[in-house]
Amino acid sequence: MVTLADVARHAGVSSSTVSYALSGKRPISDGTRTRIEQAITDLGYHPNAGARALAGKRSHIIALVVPLHPEVHVPTMMEIAIAVTVAAREHGYDVLLLTNDEGPEGVRRVAATGLADGVILMDVRLDDERIPVLRAEEIPAALIGLPDDPAGLSCVDHDFATAGALCADHLADLGHRDIAFIGYSSGVYRRHAGYAERTLHGFRARAERRNLRFLHRPCAGTYESTAGTLARILADRPDTTGFVVQNESAIGPLLSLLRASGRTVPEDASVIAICPDPMAEQHSPRLTSVTSPKKDLGQVAVEQVMARIAAAAAGTRPEDRLLLMPPELVVRESTAPAPPRS
Repeated sequence: MVTLADVARHAGVSSSTVSYALSGKRPISDGTRTRIEQAITDLGYHPNAGARALAGKRSHIIALVVPLHPEVHVPTMMEIAIAVTVAAREHGYDVLLLTNDEGPEGVRRVAATGLADGVILMDVRLDDERIPVLRAEEIPAALIGLPDDPAGLSCVDHDFATAGALCADHLADLGHRDIAFIGYSSGVYRRHAGYAERTLHGFRARAERRNLRFLHRPCAGTYESTAGTLARILADRPDTTGFVVQNESAIGPLLSLLRASGRTVPEDASVIAICPDPMAEQHSPRLTSVTSPKKDLGQVAVEQVMARIAAAAAGTRPEDRLLLMPPELVVRESTAPAPPRS
């Protein structure tokens, strides 16, 4: 790792001069400042924010790793990010957003530079490759998501397995026997996104227990991909009367396509979505949904990382915490008893 002394040697000045240039505590000539800035660029030096903590001070920054790739629903992620920001301010902390490509190297960079006192990770995979870095670097961290091995970590997430089970139970209780689960795109399952795999596992286990005939179809969420997904479902299982949707982008297209095929919701086909309440309310008919408050995730994650920051400052072992937020089934207008079989 490049040090301040390395920068000083490269620029031909003393370490104290580099320190003054970075802190602004003393005036530095333009020529000297230019040499120092060039040395920083040449060497890839990251000023260590942790050096400011020598007298017990902190950066008072939390790094929030936010995924902004095409396979996530960005409005949902940003809602959680806002909740994290608001909760952090209540603790006197600012939030640094790290987006895209901020995998293990991004976490390692935050730890090496002391840029932040703690890290909150979103979009956690079951086998997330960032977690070994967190453990190795011992940086205070909280996860919004649940990996396969949460040992030594603090995690908060929705109870997605229970959410999937609630969907299966609701449709089974209404007499539906042929059900389709429309999920996220195939790429989400290939990268083992916890929220997708846990929901599907919970749905599948409950559907089998309730003796339901079901199938799972990934969907990219565009109108064209949803049309193709629905066509394949009806070709494979023409008696399908219940649809579970865990893909926010596919909800609107699915409702339109069902109407276009002559199927009225909920008389001919029932639709239940795993989505936030405001999204469920905006469709016609209003959607029966399984939801959990996004705001609580951000608040709990901040509380968890603050507890680990405090433990690190006190030199004590942090308490590992795992909290799964219980989902809620809200029955609206899009589900009804299964139609009689022809």
